Amino acid sequence: MPTADELLSADTVTTLAGLLARAGGRRSAPALTARAAALDGLSYSGRVGAIRDAVLADLPEDWPGFEAVVRTALAEPGFEGWMTFPVNEAVAVRGLEAFEPGLQLLRDLTPRLTAESAVRPFLRADPDRALAVVRTWTEDPDPHVRRLASEGTRPRLPWAPQLPAFVADPRPALPVLDALHRDPSEYVRRSVSNHLNDISRDHPDLAVGTAARWLAEPAGTTDRVVRHGLRTLIKAGRPEALTLLGHAPDVPVAVHGPVVTTPRVAVGEYLVFDYTVTNTGELPAELVIDYVVHHTKANGTRTPKVFKLVTRPLAPGETLAGTKRHSFKPITTRRYHSGEHLVQLQVNGRVRGEAVFSLDAT
Repeated sequence: MPTADELLSADTVTTLAGLLARAGGRRSAPALTARAAALDGLSYSGRVGAIRDAVLADLPEDWPGFEAVVRTALAEPGFEGWMTFPVNEAVAVRGLEAFEPGLQLLRDLTPRLTAESAVRPFLRADPDRALAVVRTWTEDPDPHVRRLASEGTRPRLPWAPQLPAFVADPRPALPVLDALHRDPSEYVRRSVSNHLNDISRDHPDLAVGTAARWLAEPAGTTDRVVRHGLRTLIKAGRPEALTLLGHAPDVPVAVHGPVVTTPRVAVGEYLVFDYTVTNTGELPAELVIDYVVHHTKANGTRTPKVFKLVTRPLAPGETLAGTKRHSFKPITTRRYHSGEHLVQLQVNGRVRGEAVFSLDAT
């Protein structure tokens, strides 16, 4: 993962200052120049906010003047990459009152570096008015713009403010996904999948119903879009999602395991377990095999986390055998606690076997 300084360094901000000064017909951009010398200690988000404020200070306060400078800068080949991200955020401030022209400027900026975060203030301020513009982007010849339509309207876009109205009711943005789920660009289709996955977290029935509509008239890429879009429901073992994708929860299988071969594990080591799954039915079985680690918390309760093992068909009578090594190396997103933990095997969303092991977190 690049560091904040690698993404928005002093040299990058100095270059941006020169570009915007020339675009505005000025000798310098004093606020940006000063900010370039005062970035130490700032996180990436802190740098974005500080540079955005410097852009707003250096560019004209009126929208027409501000827009003219940014559009002139767009003619410069060096105006690209991470330096444009804080400029996008400045457009989200200065362009909100102008509204449609502000959105269209973001549409033109997004090929330089995605404006997915900057469109969200417009969607929060007036969803209907913003969506009227965003829906036109689904027919844009540039895949970056088409992706912006899907990614910018995601209810729970990571590293960006949520869209509370779309978390509560994502249906207004569904026409965007309907227009793009068969897009020729994998870059765009992946965004559609992630948007559908966002919806599934709060409205699983709507997500499954939307996926079913798409699968009723599929393109060659639809199955992959849907599978990735319903991945959270698949991991959670939701039967309606599994059934839609051909993974019957009541599939006839015999499961042996998990057989834990490391009953005591220390942080930094691996949990190792073996398993076998046999198709005992008379027809081929489409299987999604996962494992669930139930981490013990400080208060003695457990929280489950689902991990992927394998997705594959099994012929009648066929057996799949395997060994899994699950790492307990320290990570920043989880704190481990000593005690008895649980690991389960899950086949098509149904728990088929479990075993305990002890973790030493001291």
